[in-house]
Amino acid sequence: MSSNPPGKCCTVGVKHDGEPTGRVIKIGSWDAYLAEPSPENAHEGAALLYLPDVIGIWQNSKLMADQYAANGYLCVVVDLFNGDALPLNFPATFDIMSWLVKGSTGDNPHTAEAVDPIVAAAIQWLKTEKGITKIGGLGYCFGAKYVARHFPDIQVGFFAHPSFVTDEELAGFKAPLSIAAAETDSIFTPELRHKSEVILAKGGNSYQITLYSQVVHGFSVRCDTSKKVEKLAKDQAFIQAVSWFDAWLL
Repeated sequence: MSSNPPGKCCTVGVKHDGEPTGRVIKIGSWDAYLAEPSPENAHEGAALLYLPDVIGIWQNSKLMADQYAANGYLCVVVDLFNGDALPLNFPATFDIMSWLVKGSTGDNPHTAEAVDPIVAAAIQWLKTEKGITKIGGLGYCFGAKYVARHFPDIQVGFFAHPSFVTDEELAGFKAPLSIAAAETDSIFTPELRHKSEVILAKGGNSYQITLYSQVVHGFSVRCDTSKKVEKLAKDQAFIQAVSWFDAWLL
């Protein structure tokens, strides 16, 4: 395993201020959020598929998608959880592993067998409905696994504090990959981060792992922006992603 399974830290955080400017759409039977760049700023033929953490489509992920659109990328956030995303700051007693296996209702799993078709549908939608030929994948926490699993349709990748990625999935992503990591992270630990470096170096593709000090798992989406060090790390991780896609996707 290149990163551990999701845990309580995967839902802890702060809701950010702002007014989303994109729109909620349907991709097949699944909800999605679409943020589109202005025509004069758009990177023609390129898009970012945002695969979120377990909180799914919410205020913070919408605002981030809008910012990617402001940087020229059509960006779509897809509901990986079939309407069953978790709330922010859920109780510590919640059994997240049971939720992953069978969902809140017992018949709505969030395993690879359930999630892969959602990602595949979103990729197909980008190609057929939007004419996209270059797809970058944004994998936040839970979503990182599915960026890795959907090479070569996803041609360039970015992970932030990944979870549940196996060694085989990481090695199988044979494309440029950038990772934003937190100094304190029980999911993507220093040991697993270093293991990932070895796997990526052996693969021979361009990669980057940037470590942000004084932040924890989830910082790039759910940090407390009233704290200077956390806001700076969040902003720099976003710039890291945009710079990576500008270099390798366009």
